[in-house]
Amino acid sequence: MDRTEVIAGVAADLHATEHAIDAAIAQATTLVQSFISARADLSLSPVAATASQAKAMETIAALAAARESIVACHGELQKDHRRLGFGTYAAGPIGKPDDWLDPKDTRNHLRSVA
Repeated sequence: MDRTEVIAGVAADLHATEHAIDAAIAQATTLVQSFISARADLSLSPVAATASQAKAMETIAALAAARESIVACHGELQKDHRRLGFGTYAAGPIGKPDDWLDPKDTRNHLRSVA
């Protein structure tokens, strides 16, 4: 395998992981919505199944932390890619912000490439 194929493989795995976490967050929020709807449909007290619903919400919070970590990983990989001198390489969706590089930088994120 050449260098481009190796880098493309890592990028594909990174994007797949990002999408998997987003899908898990969406599914977990659907579960919480299902709890609320079921309780209403069954005319149960708001205190019914509070503990299980709270655990599902803890799961969403953990998934949100995982998402934040994988986005930070993405940023670090981008820095590593540049530091190692692999040049310009794009995979995945275009128009990704560089917020992880400097979240306080409000300048235009377009850069010229030589």
